[in-house]
Formats: sequence, structure tokens, C-alpha cells
Amino acid sequence: MTSTAPHPQQGQDAGQDPPSWQQRLRRFGYAAPARTGLRERLVPPYVKPSAGAASLFGLSRGAVQRLARWAAWGGPLLVALVAGLLRFWHLGRPKAVIFDETYYAKDAWALIKQGYEGSWPKDVDKAILANPDAVTVPVEPGYVVHPPVGKWVIGLGEQIWGFTPFGWRFMVAVLGTLSVLMLCRIGRRLFRSTFLGCLAGTLLAVDGLHFVMSRTALLDLVLMFFVLGAFGCLLIDRDWARRRLAAALPEDDEGVLRPDAAVAEGLRLGWRPWRLAAGVMLGLAFATKWNGLYIMAAFGLLTVLWDVGARRTAGAVRPYAAVLRRDLVPAFVSVVPVAVVTYIASWTGWIASDKGYFRGWAAEQDKAAGGGGLWSWLPDWLRSLWHYETEVYQFHVNLTSGHTYQSNPWSWIVLGRPVSYFYEDPAPGKDGCPADVTEKCAREVLALGTPLLWWAACFAVLYVLWRWFFRRDWRAGAIACGIAAGWLPWFFYQERTIFLFYAVVFVPFLCLAVTMMIGALLGPPGSTERRRTIGAVGAGVLVLLIIWNFIYFWPLYTGEPIPMESWRNRMWLDTWV
Repeated sequence: MTSTAPHPQQGQDAGQDPPSWQQRLRRFGYAAPARTGLRERLVPPYVKPSAGAASLFGLSRGAVQRLARWAAWGGPLLVALVAGLLRFWHLGRPKAVIFDETYYAKDAWALIKQGYEGSWPKDVDKAILANPDAVTVPVEPGYVVHPPVGKWVIGLGEQIWGFTPFGWRFMVAVLGTLSVLMLCRIGRRLFRSTFLGCLAGTLLAVDGLHFVMSRTALLDLVLMFFVLGAFGCLLIDRDWARRRLAAALPEDDEGVLRPDAAVAEGLRLGWRPWRLAAGVMLGLAFATKWNGLYIMAAFGLLTVLWDVGARRTAGAVRPYAAVLRRDLVPAFVSVVPVAVVTYIASWTGWIASDKGYFRGWAAEQDKAAGGGGLWSWLPDWLRSLWHYETEVYQFHVNLTSGHTYQSNPWSWIVLGRPVSYFYEDPAPGKDGCPADVTEKCAREVLALGTPLLWWAACFAVLYVLWRWFFRRDWRAGAIACGIAAGWLPWFFYQERTIFLFYAVVFVPFLCLAVTMMIGALLGPPGSTERRRTIGAVGAGVLVLLIIWNFIYFWPLYTGEPIPMESWRNRMWLDTWV
């Protein structure tokens, strides 16, 4: 009888196991990572200075190691110092209320003075600029559509320096500078390299959109700061949790760490303070602008997946089940309730007042109904706040009125339509315009990212996605998560009036993506000297071009007067005008 069973050698050798999914993906560029020890896979070490560094600089090995330890903080602080000098340079100029500062600067001042936003006269901006001390805060409550944290931050600067352009921009510039420092440290922890961390911070320091937003009293830079802070806290928590796992795993007779399913699936990681800190940061982000909610959801999922990866690496046979039993509830409690409590606490000024907008809504409803309603057992401030929030939600989803500078989120990554915050065209010899020009000058503050950085980021995002999908690189996945959380939600509101400067929230993650791409250009460890040289030249040219591009557009970021012809030369795309 003829057997109908398939021959054991069809597409593979007899007795040979079928190819793994990693082998099948090699033709798409996948390469399995080199095998390292379990301890190094759980907590990768930082890059150490090579033996050649000592001979190159004529230093002893010990001196190079001490220099590397100093650079871990010294390098980021130096980058942040340069960023701060740039951001505080003539921070009070232009002496004007530019773009939406007309809302947030005044609301912040009212919050500081009376705990709730007032209803300001429409023509009060000129009076504020002329003599802020003569302007009284309106007692009548104003209808505002954003939570108060960002305005409290702006108001702190006004409390210190006064109700002036410098005062209302001060704290935003502080947070912009600190975010550069944070990104240096985050990049260092993410890539395990001080050099790449400082490179990421340098790219953020010379990004035009981040620079302009750091010098303008708007809410989005404040939101970006808290989002980046939350990401940094979760990154530290990831290392902390994996270190706990590594400490609990057994070692063999040679001191080599070994995986253990019982430990990996049963260990309780206990108190995780950095995850709680991330919950506070995410609550502050949500209490600055509501799109912080999307980022909280994305980061919450990210940290749970990190726990799955950690337990799998430690030897868990069923890592998802282990995380469900041991980590999911603590992760939820550490983030969501903490963020909600933080959000409610941010409304303390409004709650404590009796004149805030909609503050007495619940009491009025009870009075009109002749007694308590279904939810009357709840505090009246909570019911009033809930009503206020529902009204604000309706405002946001129905905000479809056209605006000159609105843009579709598809165009943000290529800088399709930047936003002009301020524009004047002084005549020759006036307001800093050279007297020898043949036509007027232009003074503009343009919320435009550094073009070469953003256009390089287009390729970097594709590289990060490829590296995450085919190389299974968790760092690329984390960067992609940050970009997606800040960008993708806006695609659901394309009928709404939205602007390019909302993208400042994910600019730090674009800088991390470009840094990761530059790191690949430099070459992996063990590359030949020729490969390293070519990579270093290519990476150096790209970074220098980005810095030059920032310097070239400097007048458009700071409102310096330049001849009209020079302004036209900088309008690289018709949609920038």
C-alpha cells in the first residue's frame, strides 16, 4: 500500500526542527540579539570608556573612569546650561501679548490673586503692558476650557517677577530648560550611553518648536514637561523592578544568574515609588490639558508590558498570567487613582472659592428642584465640577471654527503649517530695523520646528518602527509609544481646530528617535575602525547641519527684525507664510 503521509523532507532536512520566526524574518532585516548573561539582559550595564580613550587623551585608566562618572551628570548639566541661556536670552521680548498668551497669562494672574479665573475685558492687554499695577483682577468669573495646573505654573512666575511678559514666560522657560536636562538623563538611561543621552538633549535644545514654546506662556510646554517626567519615572521604575528580579534569582556554583520560573512568576515587587511618582506626573499632565489622558493610557499599557518582558526574561513560563496576578492591580492603583486625585486637587482654588464659574451650579439645581436629587448625597463642589467638565468637553469636540494657522496632524511631522505667534513689519530705522534697507523689515515669532531635525525625524520614526518590529528592541518600542501617544489621538479629531504646536508634547521622543538613528550610524560595538570613521563623519555632519539650521532660523524664533528679503529666504515652503 502506498503511504499518503507527507515525506519528512519537504522544505527542510529530515529530523531538523522547523525554522523559528526569527529565522523566517531574517530576510526582512531581523537579526536576533547576541546572547548575553541573564543579569545583563535584566539590567544592561552602561557603556564604559574604552582602553583607547585613555591613550587618546593621555590620561590614566582611572582618570578616564572618573571623568566618565563626572560626565553622567556634568554632561547633561552643561547641555541644560546652554539650553537655559538660549531660552532666557531677552525672554521679555517681544514686549507684547503674543498669540494665546492673551488667555493664559491673565487667567494665571487671576488664579494667583483669587483662586479662580476672571472675566477680563477684551481691550485690557494694552493696559497690562503699559502699567500692570493699575490693572485690577475682575471678580466676575470667567469661562475657561482647560484645567488649572498649567496656569498655576505660569502664575508662579508672575508672582515672582510681576504681571509682565518676562513674568508670565519665566516658569515656562524654566520647565523648557529642565526638560532638556531630563531628556539627557532619560536618553542616557535608555541607551546606556552618556554621549547619546547628551546628544538627545542637545537636539531638544536646538529644536525651534520646543525653543519657541519655552519662551511663550502657553500650556503645551507645561504638558510636555509632565509627560516627559512621567516617562522618566517609569523608565527608572523599569530598572528598579528588573533589579529586584535579578536579586531574587538563584545563582549557580560559578556565580552565574539562572532563570527560575517560581521566582519569576511568584515574586511580589512590593512598593514601587517611581511608579507612584509617574502617576502624580500623569495627573499633573491631565490637569494641564485633557489630552494627557491618552498619554496616561498609553504609558500605563507600556509599563505593564515592561513587567511582562521582565518576568519572561527571568524565566516565567506564563508571564502574562504572572503580571495579571502580581502586577496589574498595583500598576493600576499606582497610576490611575493617583492621577485622578492629583487632577481633583489641582482645582483646590476653584473648590475653595464661592465665585468660580459654575461653582454654585449644584446648589442652584437643588434649589430649583425643591430638594435633593439623585446625586445630592455627593458634595456640591464635586457635582458642580462634573457639570463644568461636561460643558468643557462639549466645547472641545464642537470647536470646528476655522483658523488661519490650523493644520491637519498628517502635516505636522513635515512642518506643513507652522503658527505665527507675533508679526510686525517695522520701517527702516525703527524698532531695530537697519536704516539702510530698501524696504520694511520683518519681526516674527514663528512656532516652527528646526526643519532639518524634523525631516530627519521622518526617517528616524521609520527606523524606530522597523527596529521595534523586526529587532524586538524595547527601546524603540518605548520611543514609538511616546510619539504615538502624543500624536495619534489628534487624528480622531480632524474636524476640530488644531495646530502644529500641539506636537511639542512628542518632540522629546522625536529627538530620542533621531538619536537612536544616529547611534546606528555610528556603528555597533566591535565595528571596524573604517566603519566607525564613516559613521562618525555622517553623524557629525547631520548634527552640525541641524545646529546650523537652528541658528539660521533664530531670528524667526526670537522676533528679531531682519530685512524682508532675508525673511522671504527663510520661507522654505509656501505654507509657512
